[in-house]
Parts: sequence; structure tokens; C-alpha cells
Amino acid sequence: MSKLGSLGARLHRGEISYDFVGKRKIWYGVSILITITAILGLAVRGLNMSIDFQGGAVFTTPNHMSTSVAQAETYAKDASGHQAVVQKLGNGSLRIQIAGVDTAKSDQIKQTLAKDLNLNPEKLAADLVGPSWGQQIANKAWEGLAIFMVLVVIYLAIAFEWRMAVAALVALIHDITITTGIYALVGFEVSPGTIIGLLTILGYSLYDTVVVFDSLKEQTRDITKQTRFTYSEIANRSINGTLVRSINTTVVALLPVAGLLFIGGGFLGAGDLNDISLSLFVGLAAGAYSSIFIATPLVADLKEREPAMKALTKRVMAKRAQAASEDGVAVGDDVEDAAPAVVGPRNQPVSRGRGRGRQAGKRR
Repeated sequence: MSKLGSLGARLHRGEISYDFVGKRKIWYGVSILITITAILGLAVRGLNMSIDFQGGAVFTTPNHMSTSVAQAETYAKDASGHQAVVQKLGNGSLRIQIAGVDTAKSDQIKQTLAKDLNLNPEKLAADLVGPSWGQQIANKAWEGLAIFMVLVVIYLAIAFEWRMAVAALVALIHDITITTGIYALVGFEVSPGTIIGLLTILGYSLYDTVVVFDSLKEQTRDITKQTRFTYSEIANRSINGTLVRSINTTVVALLPVAGLLFIGGGFLGAGDLNDISLSLFVGLAAGAYSSIFIATPLVADLKEREPAMKALTKRVMAKRAQAASEDGVAVGDDVEDAAPAVVGPRNQPVSRGRGRGRQAGKRR
């Protein structure tokens, strides 16, 4: 078995663990800091909406243009009076986007651009996007996001409980805010591909969260009938038990997305790949983080407020205090009762069983 597989098995059995829930205030603080940074980025820089949402014109040059991106941006700005977005595609052609222009102005810009670029106007492809179409896309995207959120809350409230539904909703909002904030800070365009990427990572983040919630639900069944662990401790064991699985699935998902972002978008200059791959890359990482550090610790916080969980915590602490105050023999006798019985294998009293067997043999 590999070292990672051995580590995962030991985490699942409860032999080792990291106190994610106990240190939740640290993770909350980190998340709040990242979220504030993202919100400031949105407020100061705003989102760079593509012409699919604003309306405008897109001009595409022939292959293997010698004109640089900076030169093309200058030509486009002089010809239109608007800020232009220029991307160099993998085949050497230039994609020039100018927002906020109508059909009549588009024809004029095309003629001027062709002259500046030393091209025949017929070789400069032009596409016009109306603002009403872009507005329809934006409205549909918001509607889809709202419907998704409502369905998520309903499903989790039915399948698990309302506290888990609230925690999952907070984690999803956390992921959306961070992803959109990074888009604002980086300056990448928000296109329909970005919306597709956002909806995709929300589904992935939810899947990762549900895996932990399912483990937590199973392990906390009849929790008040035992006095070994508090709810927070069992929640922490649930995170540790699924930790390696979460890491593996996240890394496997991030590798091809990183290829799209850094190779397809960075080296090949495929603008559409940048739009969708950045949202996927940031969203997948944020989703894995929120599932481990936000969703489950938040559920533990909400559950620990219940009177039944408060009473359980008092009983667990009282039993541990009693065991600690007793003499060495009594404490040793209580080791079996204090062993992790909810998750992982029980500690078997081997020495006692062998002792009874030897005594039985003597009686015979």
C-alpha cells in the first residue's frame, strides 16, 4: 500500500487525525479575510463583462498577424473611442472585442481597423452582438443560480437536516464570492463560459460536502446514547475519515483544468479556454476548502447549540474528569470504554481475554 493510501486508512480508522473542528475559528478567520478581499476587488475593479453581456462588435483578423496585441489595442481604441480587449489566438490571428457599439459604428470601425492593420476589409471578419441578447443570458444565468440554490437547500434539508442545508449554502456562497472576486482582481472576462464553469464547480463543491455530511450522519446516529464523544469530535472524525478521498478527487479534477488554464489558455492563447478554466480552477480549490474547513465545522457549531448536544458534552466531560481523578487501575479499566467506538475498530481487550482463557485452563 502506498504512503498516501496507508495514511488514508489510518485516518479512516481514527488512528490519527487533525483537529479541523477544534481550530474552526482560524479557518473562519481565513475565509472572512479572503471573502473581504474578494468583495473589495469586486467593489473597486468590478467584473470585466464580455460583449456577450454588454453587446458590441468582435473583429477577427486572418492567421499569422505580425501586429502585436498592444498595437491592436491602440488601433481599436483610436478607431472606436472605446477600450478594446485584444487576444492573440493559437493560429496567430487577433480577436478584437469592442463593447458598446452599434451596427453603423461597427462598419466604420471595421474600415478604420482594416486600414491600420494593412488588411483588406473583406478579410477582417466582424460579428455584432446585441445588448438585449447579452441581457437575456445574464438573466437566465441568475435564474439558474437561484433555482440551483433553492433545490440544494431543499434536498439537504430532506436528506439530512436544515443545519446541514444552511452550512452547505454558506459554503456555496463562499465559493461563488471567492471565484468572482478573483475574476475581478485578475481582470479576466466574464463570458457565458464563465457561468458554465461556476455552475459546474458549485455541483462539485456540493458533492464533496455531501460526502462528509453522509459520513457524519451515519456516525452520529444515536449519539446521545453514548458518552465517549461530543458531536464536534465525531464531526472532526468524519472530516478526517474522508480527507484523503477529498484530496484525491480534487487533485484529479484540478490537473486537467490546470492544463486548460496554463497550457491551453496561457501558451496557446485560447481566450474561451481562459474564461471557463479559471472559474473551474479557482472554484474547485475553493470548493474543496469550504467542504473541509467551512461546511462541517459550521454544522458542528450549529448542532452544539442544541440542548441535547449541550447535555451530551457535559456528560462526556464529566465522565472524562471522573476517569482522570481515579487511581491508575481504575483508569486502565476504563480504557476500553474510552476507545473510539463510533468510528473505526474498537480496541479489543486482548490481555483480559487471554487471562480468562488461562484461568479457565487452570480450572479444568
